Amino acid sequence: MSIRVALIGLSATAKTSWASTAHLPYLLSPQGRSKFTIVALLNSSVEAARAAIAHFDLPPTTTPYGDPAALAADPAVDLVVCNTRVDRHFETIQPSVIAGKAVFSEWPLAQDVQHARILVEDAGRAGGRSVVGLQGRVSPVASKVRAVLEEGRIGKVLSSEVRAFGGTNDREILPEGLAYFTQREVGGNVYTIGFAHVNDVVQSVVGDWVSEPVRSETTRGHFQLQRPSIRIRGPDGTFVKRIAATVPDLINVVGPVEGPEYVEQGATLSFRLRRGQQFPGDPALVWSINGEKGEIRVMSPAAVMSIQVGNDANPPVIEVHDFETDTVDRIEWEWADWQKTLPSPARNIGQLYEEYAEGLKGGKVRYATFADALARHEQLERFLEHWSA
Repeated sequence: MSIRVALIGLSATAKTSWASTAHLPYLLSPQGRSKFTIVALLNSSVEAARAAIAHFDLPPTTTPYGDPAALAADPAVDLVVCNTRVDRHFETIQPSVIAGKAVFSEWPLAQDVQHARILVEDAGRAGGRSVVGLQGRVSPVASKVRAVLEEGRIGKVLSSEVRAFGGTNDREILPEGLAYFTQREVGGNVYTIGFAHVNDVVQSVVGDWVSEPVRSETTRGHFQLQRPSIRIRGPDGTFVKRIAATVPDLINVVGPVEGPEYVEQGATLSFRLRRGQQFPGDPALVWSINGEKGEIRVMSPAAVMSIQVGNDANPPVIEVHDFETDTVDRIEWEWADWQKTLPSPARNIGQLYEEYAEGLKGGKVRYATFADALARHEQLERFLEHWSA
């Protein structure tokens, strides 16, 4: 039986639309159609929803909604999928969560810890399933690195280090549609999106940073706002204004992790991200995992989030250095055949849908839930606890 999907935030006029670039290609593909059917669409108004249904050539039977409560009351919807800006997640999905529907929310789950916690509590009471768009943890790159570690090829993990650049295309300029990235209270920015996505992938492999001291050490964050004034560029390329930023653009977190059996107790994870471009010729991401017998290096040449969203022109590269032989081997990875037919942003998102469908059959759940998302929200907030712009 097909899983009946309602999309929130698929807009014909949006400046940026993750729904149309990452969710719709999978749902309308043969692979997606074999498991899912789009039956409803919620936008800011019924008229806007109708316009999007026509624009994206969705079935005429798709029900348009402008009210989250009305969508929540629709018995023909099995799974609600939210793709709005983060500060609108809570208001658009809470009615469906309370109604006990399954909800797939993009990351971040909400604009802050408090709203994320309410959603987790509501879902717990209502009993609905939940999925969060931390798709990097089910990517073929992350899966391949885990497999190498589980094989014991580099022995126990002793430490891991991430050096990253990006989160936005430019270090001091933002397009008008992303001006909210400068405002911490909105909840969507380089820290909660760029850093947090990669952070989730890394921790899903080597373990979570611990909050309690291990060997007298605990996890600490150090942040800096290097560029407190950001230039905003209009659609025509002209600069329209400057905005005072309240989000750090240099992020450093270091501390011990608690991980799987292949990770030594008290192993250290260090993560540094600087917003904007890297030095010319340098990779956007270098993630190293140092073990007893060798070291793994994951390198992304052009995009810090290529593990999450893919990059066919410059895909991530996995290499292993064997200490005893002093040789370096490249570890090949690839997309599933059905993923290769999709645009790169839709491939890992498609895998989340696949994992959800498998979970309904009683299979092992590998995707992040609302509870997992709350743990990430709390972790991010804890690191920032003593920092202010």
